[in-house]
Amino acid sequence: MRRQVWSSMDAEARASIMHRGLDDIFEPSLRASIGELIDDVRERGDAAVCDALGTFDGIDVTPEGLRVTDDELDSAAVSDAVDAAIDDAMTHLRDFNEQQMARAADWSFESEPGLTVGEKITPITSAGLFTPSGKASYPSVAYQLAVPAVVAGVPELALVVPPVPGGSGEVDAAVLVVCRKLGIRNVFRVNGPAGIAALGFGTESIPQVRKIVGPGSPAVTIAQVEMQRHGVATMMLLGPTESMVVADDTADPVRLAADLLIEAEHGTDSSVVLVTTSATLADATDAELDRQIAELPDVRATAARASLGPNGGCIVVDDLDVAVTIANEFAAEHLQVAVADDQIDRVVDGLVNAGEILIGQHTPFSAGNFVIGCPASLPTSGFAHVSSGITADTFLKRTAIARADERAAARMAPSVIALADHEGFPAHAAALHLRNR
Repeated sequence: MRRQVWSSMDAEARASIMHRGLDDIFEPSLRASIGELIDDVRERGDAAVCDALGTFDGIDVTPEGLRVTDDELDSAAVSDAVDAAIDDAMTHLRDFNEQQMARAADWSFESEPGLTVGEKITPITSAGLFTPSGKASYPSVAYQLAVPAVVAGVPELALVVPPVPGGSGEVDAAVLVVCRKLGIRNVFRVNGPAGIAALGFGTESIPQVRKIVGPGSPAVTIAQVEMQRHGVATMMLLGPTESMVVADDTADPVRLAADLLIEAEHGTDSSVVLVTTSATLADATDAELDRQIAELPDVRATAARASLGPNGGCIVVDDLDVAVTIANEFAAEHLQVAVADDQIDRVVDGLVNAGEILIGQHTPFSAGNFVIGCPASLPTSGFAHVSSGITADTFLKRTAIARADERAAARMAPSVIALADHEGFPAHAAALHLRNR
């Protein structure tokens, strides 16, 4: 791991740790390229989506072949172990989101005599789900996005996924199994950014949706950001993965190294940071990382070295209070706390910016990613400061409702009229004058 001591780092070094990923996502030439691709999809629809598949993915598909067929969905198969694991994960995820839905009820109260106000909570009308397929198979992303949308009751769902790299257009069978289990039949094979644009505009084959969610590469992420200019709601940001572990000298370096490698193996654009009060623990963890990385396939080992080296590393701090301050500023997508039992509550109470907080060394990131049921599609690049993971709430909207009777309208009239006159809107005032003649 790259090793730094917080008390010795200057402002530039500290800012560099916090600024991960954004330059790649908003790199000007990439943004321009994605903008051109989006315009092409808007103008040429399916033909542009097919051209993008050929150009960027090396896969030739005709417009008629963009939709995954019913036969493909119905015949998709995985091993018994994977099938059971998908069911296990989706059960936990459904339970979590159903609990959230139970707390998302309509409400109202009488704010003054004759005036009742409240909210009506309903699902959004449609959503597009993007599942990546470049670096690995991601059925977990498919169900992390789709189960909350299904539990929320979104009536129209479409899932887009790039075909298996190096194939002839086939889509990952595990993703199709997830879709079949959840009753999602609108599934399309696309290039990532082109698929995002297609969902936003609608094409001859791909339906238009009002909200698009799903993690991906900088190209996929910037496509979602750019589509906001065209009236599509997206999440900010679901970019390259990242994790942080806050640990003290009670942590087991073997488990700590293993947990750091979970997100580190994703890609060379990932960022993984250990914040610890113990230089001795950092040394022991480094030794374990050397051993465990040597056991990884080359592509994963390369990703891990980048994630823990130039993209992240270890920060040694004076105490846990400083660690909490750093964690809150970093606002990690995935955050694990590995400290002494008598320090857990104090540390967790102080943590306010994180996509998720996993407590203890029996709660590894992989369990969160796959089975626990908490959201695992989470804000990256510091956006956990202002946003949350994808849950049923992501697919709900709140509509305010009010009802006033004659006495409430009469009571409010002087305030309405005074403000209307001050702001120069005579019709606003007139509506109250005529009710109080």
